[in-house]
Amino acid sequence: MAGHSKWANIQHRKGRQDAKRGQVFTKLIKEITVAARLGGGDPNMNPRLRLAIDKALDANMPKDNIQRAVDRGSGNLEGVDYLECRYEGYGIGGAAVMVDCLTDNKTRTVADVRHAFSKYGGNMGTDGCVAFQFTHCGYLVFAPGVDEDALMEAALEAGANDVVTNDDGSLEVITDPNEFSTVKAALEAAGFKAEMGEVTMKPQNETVLAGDDAVRMQKLLDALEDLDDVQHVYTSAVLEE
Repeated sequence: MAGHSKWANIQHRKGRQDAKRGQVFTKLIKEITVAARLGGGDPNMNPRLRLAIDKALDANMPKDNIQRAVDRGSGNLEGVDYLECRYEGYGIGGAAVMVDCLTDNKTRTVADVRHAFSKYGGNMGTDGCVAFQFTHCGYLVFAPGVDEDALMEAALEAGANDVVTNDDGSLEVITDPNEFSTVKAALEAAGFKAEMGEVTMKPQNETVLAGDDAVRMQKLLDALEDLDDVQHVYTSAVLEE
């Protein structure tokens, strides 16, 4: 893993997510609703729901809002029936981009996603054109200065798949998607608090972009993330400041 700006890139991304907190609430409510509809309303029996609720609590969402979303998904309250869909394409410099959506109108969503790609210099591709470049996994990032040996021991003991040390000193713990919450809780119990953690689609290779290319790529990513129906945007791009 190149050490160029890994930690700075992570902090930049986290800051942009924090700045969109109101939008984050809307996306989390959708995810909780769909997770409860697909796997039931008991988070102890539904890993996807448990993860969505954990993310909502981390974002300081009121518990009443969380419970209403669970109730809508479980059928105890009326609500919109969302469909899951994924769109793939290429950004600046051929960087891979994958967009996960929850929508009540796929025709609208695909048009909005295609428009964002074309307006900001990307190209929407066919199903599967970039998915093979990503790995579905749990992903925890720890700041430079964390005791590497102690974290590695605790992570592997908790069931993590791998611990990656970056050149800038930051550490990444990789888990099976279904083991993410268990590993995260075990590491927190051992005194290790991640700066960022999520179940994600992690790129197997990175496309480093700088200068105008990085600015253009950020505009494309922002345009996609700002769409109401978009839940997650994954990319192989690493943006140099």
